[in-house]
Amino acid sequence: MTSIVRAGLIAAVYIVLVWVLQPISFGAFQFRAAEALALLPMLFPEAVTGLFVGVMLANILGGLGPWDIFGGSLVTLLAAYITYRYRFTWIAYVSPIVLNAVLVSAYLHLIFGLPYLLLVVSIGVSQTVVVLGLGLPLVRFLQRNYPHIVEDNEDRKE
Repeated sequence: MTSIVRAGLIAAVYIVLVWVLQPISFGAFQFRAAEALALLPMLFPEAVTGLFVGVMLANILGGLGPWDIFGGSLVTLLAAYITYRYRFTWIAYVSPIVLNAVLVSAYLHLIFGLPYLLLVVSIGVSQTVVVLGLGLPLVRFLQRNYPHIVEDNEDRKE
């Protein structure tokens, strides 16, 4: 599978998960199951781009406007790059959790007028559950069951 195809597939899966679970994927208090894909940059460098595009297109569905469309996408881009750059270290695992909790909460605070710290805790807990509870098993599953795909990406690492 080529890098472009894999990036597109990651974007598409992200969008479908957000769309199917739309009632719980948006708002001040959310549980975005698609964030389980946030650890994929550890295995696939093209996941950085796939996640960025997937979040941008998915956030168009959410109706929260430019803050979420562009802000959320840029937060994801930063978190995905850090996850790729520091893959398989504690930094890689916590970057999508912390960055979403701190930065997404900042603009949700402006949109909804809710206390910033309340949103940080809410988004942080949700991200932790999804990234570590769903994303970590996903990464381990792919490593265990598709080692040839993961090994192909070893050659492309820095």
